[in-house]
Amino acid sequence: MYDLIIIGAGPAGLSAAVYGCRAGLECLLLEESTYGGQVTSTSEIENYPSVKKIAGWELADNLYQQAIGFGATLNFEKVLSIINDGNLKTVITDQNAYVTKAVIIANGAKRRKLGVEGENEFSGRGVSYCANCDGSFFKDKTAVVIGGGNTALEDALYLSNICSKVFLVHRRNEYRAEKYLVDSVMKNDKIVPLLSRTPVRINGTGSVESIILNNIETGEEETISTDAVFVCIGLLPDNSAFGDTVNLDKNGYIIAGEDCVTSSAGIFAAGDTRTKLLRQIVTAASDGAIAANAAVTYINNLEE
Repeated sequence: MYDLIIIGAGPAGLSAAVYGCRAGLECLLLEESTYGGQVTSTSEIENYPSVKKIAGWELADNLYQQAIGFGATLNFEKVLSIINDGNLKTVITDQNAYVTKAVIIANGAKRRKLGVEGENEFSGRGVSYCANCDGSFFKDKTAVVIGGGNTALEDALYLSNICSKVFLVHRRNEYRAEKYLVDSVMKNDKIVPLLSRTPVRINGTGSVESIILNNIETGEEETISTDAVFVCIGLLPDNSAFGDTVNLDKNGYIIAGEDCVTSSAGIFAAGDTRTKLLRQIVTAASDGAIAANAAVTYINNLEE
C-alpha cells in the first residue's frame, strides 16, 4: 500500500511527488507514456522563474531526477479507474491494482491539433500551441494564429505586442470570442483578420516559412508567409476514467479550485486537468505542491 499515488508525471505530478516525499509519504507516480508531459515538446522555455532559458526535455529530466532523488517511484502504466472506498482508494491500471490513502490526478490535457501536413514536422520549429511560452522567440517577426475563441484572440493581442504582424485565421465568418476581445482585435493595426479560412498545409525548410489556407467562400487557396503558426483551437482533457469518481465540468475538466480539492474526499487534482484560468508550467508545478500538501493534511487527519 502507498500513502499517495500521483497519476501523471508532468510538472504537476513531479512537483507533487517532490513535496509528498519530502513530507515523508511513500509516493508512486503512474504515467502512461513519458515523464515531462507537454514540456518535452517545447524546444525552449524562458518563462520559468529563476531559469533564463532551458530546453523542455532538460527541465522535464530535472524534475524527474529531483522527484526520484527524494524517493518517488515511477511506473509506466495506464490508469483505467479509481475506486474510492472511503479511507482507502484503489487505482486500477492496465497492469495492476494499487491501494493508497490519497490520490492526486495530474494527467494534464492535450493540445487540440489541426491535423494538417507540416504540423508535426515543424512542431517546436515554428508551430506552437502556447503564445505565452513561445511568443518571445518571434520578436519583430510575422505570426499566424489559428482559432476564433477567447484564447486565440487573447494570443493574437499578446503577440501583437511582440510580432510585426499577426494573421488571425478562423474557419467561420465571425469570431466566437467575447465582444470586447473582438473589438480589441479589430482596432489593432498589427492584426490582420482572415475569416472563413481553414489551414491546408504548413511549409518550410528547417522551420516554418508559410502556411496555405483554403478560402471557404471562394474555394481558392492562398499562401501566407509567416515565421510561426500558433494553434489555438482548444485543449482535450482525458478524464473519462475518473468521471464516476470526481465531478467534471461540461468540457471534461476535473472541477477543483485553487486548493486542488475535488468532489471526492482524499482525491485531488493538479495542473492542466483541473478547472483553471492559466495553464502554464509554473502553475502546474504550483498545483502539485498545493495538492501534495492537501494530501498530507488529509492523511494526517485519517491517522488521528
